[in-house]
Amino acid sequence: MSTHVRLLPFGGPEGKRAHLITDGTPTMLSLLADNIENQQIEAAAALVALTRAVLDGPGNPTAAELRLFLERLLDSTTEVLNICESRGQRIPDYVEPKPPAVETDGTD
Repeated sequence: MSTHVRLLPFGGPEGKRAHLITDGTPTMLSLLADNIENQQIEAAAALVALTRAVLDGPGNPTAAELRLFLERLLDSTTEVLNICESRGQRIPDYVEPKPPAVETDGTD
């Protein structure tokens, strides 16, 4: 039986990284993790759109507003990078296909 290790999108006790070890079948915890990852990606996209609107809009954001956006963007980027790492770990290694054997008729 094959086992899969998945980095979860939330921390374990004391904020440490949490992993799920499964046989690859969907479980309540893996489905919850999928849902949280989707929410984190949607939140990141919304934050990027909001930040663009503020920066492109009239007026100048205050230093406090810029700091808030930077903090949220850092948090969001960290979450999305965690998702990328988790999903990347679950992609099988790429194996270069072998070229097909060349058949000869033996007259060479």
